[in-house]
Amino acid sequence: MLSIDPAALDAAASRNSFSGVVAVDVGDQRVLERTYGLAHRALGIPVAADMQFAIASGGKMFTALAVMRLVETGELRLDQPVRGFLGGDLPLIDDAVTIEQLLTHTSGIGDYLDEDADWEVDDYVLPVPVHTLTTAEAFLPALDGHPQKAEPGAGFAYCNGGYMVLAIALERVAGSTYHDVVRRLVIEPAGLTATGFPRLDELPATAAVGYVYDEGDRANTLHLPVLGNGDGGAFTTASDLHRFWRSFFAGEIVSPVTVAEMIRPRYDVPEENARFGLGVWLHPTARAAFIEGYDAGASFRSTHLPDAATTASVLGNSSEGAWPLIGVVEEAVTAELAR
Repeated sequence: MLSIDPAALDAAASRNSFSGVVAVDVGDQRVLERTYGLAHRALGIPVAADMQFAIASGGKMFTALAVMRLVETGELRLDQPVRGFLGGDLPLIDDAVTIEQLLTHTSGIGDYLDEDADWEVDDYVLPVPVHTLTTAEAFLPALDGHPQKAEPGAGFAYCNGGYMVLAIALERVAGSTYHDVVRRLVIEPAGLTATGFPRLDELPATAAVGYVYDEGDRANTLHLPVLGNGDGGAFTTASDLHRFWRSFFAGEIVSPVTVAEMIRPRYDVPEENARFGLGVWLHPTARAAFIEGYDAGASFRSTHLPDAATTASVLGNSSEGAWPLIGVVEEAVTAELAR
C-alpha cells in the first residue's frame, strides 16, 4: 500500500504556506487525508476535505474523453483534419492538423498561452476580457493570429491552444456548449457529483477561492476565463477524482478498448519525467497515470495506480503552494511502483 509520511507533508506544507487537500484513496477506503489553510482567506474559512478546487490543466483529460466518446460514436475520427470544423476560422492553423495531433500535443500550432513565453503567473495574459470567455467559441479572437510553429506531427510540444481548438470542434459537432458536452459525455457517466464549471465570480460556498500568491487576498478572478474550458479550469474534489479514475479504468466513460488506446505511451517527455498517451500523462516506467495543473490560484496533481485501485491527489488554491507536497507524494508513488 502507498505509504506517505504525514510529517513530511506537514513540513512541505509549511514551506509554501500551502492551503488545500491531500488525500489517498485505496478501493473504497480513504487511507490518508490532510487539510491545510484557508479556502477563503478574508473570511477565515478553513479548507475542508470535501471542498471543490480548480484543477487548471487537469481538466484537459475531460476534453480528451469527450472527444474519444465522439470518436466511438463515429461523429469524429482521430485522423480527421480539424479544418473541416474550423472553416475559415483560425487560418494560420495548418490544414493538415488532425484531431489526434491536437490530443497528443503534436499539432505544431501556435499557442495562445505559450508555456515557453516569458510571463509570470500573476500577469494578465488573456488578450480579451475574461468575462466574455463563457464558451469555446468565445476564445476564437484569443486563438487567432498565432503562426504555426512546426509541421503537424513533427514532435511533442505542450499546447493549451490545441485543447481549445478541440473544444471548439466539440461545440460545433454537438451543437451545445463545451460545458454541456463534458457534463453529458464525461461527468455524468463517471458519476461525478461534485465536479463542474462554476463561474469564478460566482463560486459556491463549497469551492475554494484561488489565490495568486501564497499570502494575501488577491483572488485569481481577473487572471483566468470566468468559466473553465477545453484547456482547463474545471473544479472537483479529492473524492470525485478517485471516482473519476476508477470509472475511467473500469471502462465506464469510454470503452476498455479506448482506455487501452488512451494509456498507450506515445511520447517520452523527459522534461516532465513522464510519458504522454492520448490526452493523459503516464508514469515514465510503470503502469500509472496522472493529470496535473498550474495556473494563477491553482496547483494540482492526481495520480492513479490502477492495479492497486489507488489515487493520490494534491489540490491547492494558490499558484505555487502545492508543489512541495506533490513532490512528497510522487516520491512515495515512485517507491511503491518500484516494489
